[in-house]
Amino acid sequence: MQAQEGAAALVMEQPVVDTGATTTEAATGNALLPVLLPNVGGEAEIDGTDAARSDEVRGLLATIRRLESIVEEETVALSTGKKIDFDDFSARKSRSMLEFVRLMRARMHLGSEVEITAEIQRLREKLERNRSILEMHYDAVREVATIIVKAIKEVESDGTYTGRATQDGK
Repeated sequence: MQAQEGAAALVMEQPVVDTGATTTEAATGNALLPVLLPNVGGEAEIDGTDAARSDEVRGLLATIRRLESIVEEETVALSTGKKIDFDDFSARKSRSMLEFVRLMRARMHLGSEVEITAEIQRLREKLERNRSILEMHYDAVREVATIIVKAIKEVESDGTYTGRATQDGK
């Protein structure tokens, strides 16, 4: 019984080996562990540049998507008639736009990246939709304000000057 428990423990402690990745060298016992060696041919610099460029691309994409999210959130709130804090949205959009502009100026070479170009185009479309809805909202507010101003003027007026202004206009 103890021999069976010991054998079971021995089997459980053995590492799992991926048999699909075994090569003939590994099968003969001549397998070497992978070692990272410096690349004298200059490819290490290219890889480092690619990694830095990839980080720049990811950072710029994150900024674009964050701005896109804020714009979309405001557009949906305006479209659905939710009560929104315009000052908050304005501040958030301004900060994100500032970050976006700074990153684009610093990394103009990324403007030719296909993914960034596609994201900027999508952002442009969302900004245009947001502008259109904001303009419609602004026009409605202006109309309501005009109606209120007219109503106040009519209520405050006792008609004393209305007739005379009309006569003077002839």
